[in-house]
Amino acid sequence: MKKQLLFILALSICHSMKAQDYVYQTFKDSRIVNVQSVETLVKRRLDVRIGHRFGDLLGDNGGWATFYGLENATDVMIGAEYGFTDNFTAGLYRTKGAGAMPQGQAGLRQLINGVFKYRLLRQKEGKGTPVTLTVLGVGSLSTANRIADNPDVLRSFPDFSHRMAFTGQLLIARKFSDGLSLLIAPGYTHRNLVPFEDENGLFSMGAGARVQLSRVFGIIADITVPFSSRRTSDNGFYPAVGLGLEIDTGGHLFQVNFTNATGIMETDYIPYTTSNWLDGEFRLGFTISRVFNL
Repeated sequence: MKKQLLFILALSICHSMKAQDYVYQTFKDSRIVNVQSVETLVKRRLDVRIGHRFGDLLGDNGGWATFYGLENATDVMIGAEYGFTDNFTAGLYRTKGAGAMPQGQAGLRQLINGVFKYRLLRQKEGKGTPVTLTVLGVGSLSTANRIADNPDVLRSFPDFSHRMAFTGQLLIARKFSDGLSLLIAPGYTHRNLVPFEDENGLFSMGAGARVQLSRVFGIIADITVPFSSRRTSDNGFYPAVGLGLEIDTGGHLFQVNFTNATGIMETDYIPYTTSNWLDGEFRLGFTISRVFNL
């Protein structure tokens, strides 16, 4: 009888410990399409990434004349992130920068981007913590040449601080099963210099999802909507919407996607998405990620 009670007690303890196990790989990658995921790198791992966005697939600037956008590059990203702890990741990227206003004025270009993530909460199995919560910070610095003779353009840069823009987001995600994960990402973007009558501060809401089809393939999608009376289709602005296929090769994580966002970083695509899916102004893009153990 005592042995049976001890056995039942041991099973209960094991079940309780199992119920508190952490959930792994809510998303396989640190990014969905445009929106970043809650994932942070394991301590002492280095993630080297290359991202590319081509030109419009269709529409006035796409089609056969540009080989469906493949002859153009709206943005290019190269850089790396490092896991300082299991919960803290930081990285540095160089992007071409693609932001453009509807009036044809160029946004910030030639960007150096610093990125950090800190995971505050981690989802657990059973009746544990129901979501994973990660704080994201992005800071961008334009290294483009200053246009001193035109104070009305963004690149006039009256002060050095005008070269900078920042985004902060709270990433909240839940893995409902091995096949489905969902995320929301409320955020705030601040640009130190904006066009006339524009807003320096901009709130936004992002959402993303991953549907795992097999061990190798997954479908990913996201959307980011800026909250501003000026960020409407009547003024030439649109939510950034992305749809992609994620391929895990074992050594690399490869993503091919379609999105109307021209920029890759949050400080770029959130305030400056002026392409419309319904007009064929979406583009092919890809991301290659390789993780190294250091």
